[in-house]
Amino acid sequence: MDPKEFNFSLAHIGINSADAAEGLATAQLLADLFGFPQRETDGSVFVNEQFEVMKKPFRGRLGHIAISTTDVPGARAYLESKGIVFAEDTASYDDEGKLKLIYTRDDIAGFAFHLTRKG
Repeated sequence: MDPKEFNFSLAHIGINSADAAEGLATAQLLADLFGFPQRETDGSVFVNEQFEVMKKPFRGRLGHIAISTTDVPGARAYLESKGIVFAEDTASYDDEGKLKLIYTRDDIAGFAFHLTRKG
């Protein structure tokens, strides 16, 4: 398999915070510094969609990195062939039962990684 088959790209970087107050402050700072828009969810604040500032500690010692792909199941199989192990309890499926998101079990350089479907 060739990694080019999966059209990998960086979707966003997740930044862990100690609590909601710290997360909201970090998101606001990024938005103010760079003029980026914010979108708040229950567990995080997306800043310009490229930063996901978590409202509490989350996966990864330092945070997480989301990698988008056109084929999550195929990309998973490719990465597993390279020795990457995925955390099955993090898998998310669409209404048709197709895998749309899954995290690696182990950190890479202090970051959890997850595959997500390009959309």
